[in-house]
Amino acid sequence: MRLRRARDGAFRWHLVKAVPELKNGESISWIASCTDIDNIKKTEESLKGLSRELNRSNKELEEYAYVASHDLKEPLHVVSSFVHLLEKRFQLKLDDRDRQYLTYIKEGIAQAQRLIKDLLEYSCIGKKKSFETVDVNSILTEILTNLKIIIEEAGTTIEYMPLPKITANYLEMVQLFQNLITNAIKYRSQRPLEIQITASSQQGMWIFSIKDNGIGIDSRYKDRIFDMFQRLHGKDEYSGTGIGLAICKKIVENHGGKIWIDSTVGQGTTFYFSIKQEI
Repeated sequence: MRLRRARDGAFRWHLVKAVPELKNGESISWIASCTDIDNIKKTEESLKGLSRELNRSNKELEEYAYVASHDLKEPLHVVSSFVHLLEKRFQLKLDDRDRQYLTYIKEGIAQAQRLIKDLLEYSCIGKKKSFETVDVNSILTEILTNLKIIIEEAGTTIEYMPLPKITANYLEMVQLFQNLITNAIKYRSQRPLEIQITASSQQGMWIFSIKDNGIGIDSRYKDRIFDMFQRLHGKDEYSGTGIGLAICKKIVENHGGKIWIDSTVGQGTTFYFSIKQEI
């Protein structure tokens, strides 16, 4: 591939190939071809430029999300504190409508606090590339301790096979598994919830699966659910910010893998994700 002067005098990229013509084992001539690939080369350079610009924009957006969400924590805390003080001071003077208004305010503040927390978590993923040997069995032991109360309240049975040791960021792995398990608990059906966790080795990757028998997800939304702020249900049905699965996707990609689902409405969902065995 080289720059050559075209008939119009301009330099253009060409792909030049040549093979020898042999006779009695000796080269007697060369057969050459020259293909104008200038448009392909310019398109390639343009795509590289767009990719660099996209990466830069993504980094800027992540920094903005971090700064904005971090700086919003304190004023929101102040608002919450004063709402609590007002409610306490005027408790005897409040009628039913006043109490209802205060309830709406407190619910709005709580939702904003959850959103800020999730945005901070999302923007911090991958900032610290500290990978170590992690025992996934130990991670699940920690998570089952953290979620002991909600697991018992939901009547959840969690089973898992002996899981491997992986090279990963420990805290991100805790967050990944905990998000997926709490997601299964949140979207459970009327029947007793069962969660099964497995892992297998395939072509240099660990493939993990977290299977539940919950309400399931319509196949139309199997890709959309990993996008930021995507919710398939109203806030009155299920609480949340629509960031949890986006966090899972970012963690998995930070470990060189992919995440996907297999689901049937009314029967349950299996979340699969891959993690490189060596990073």
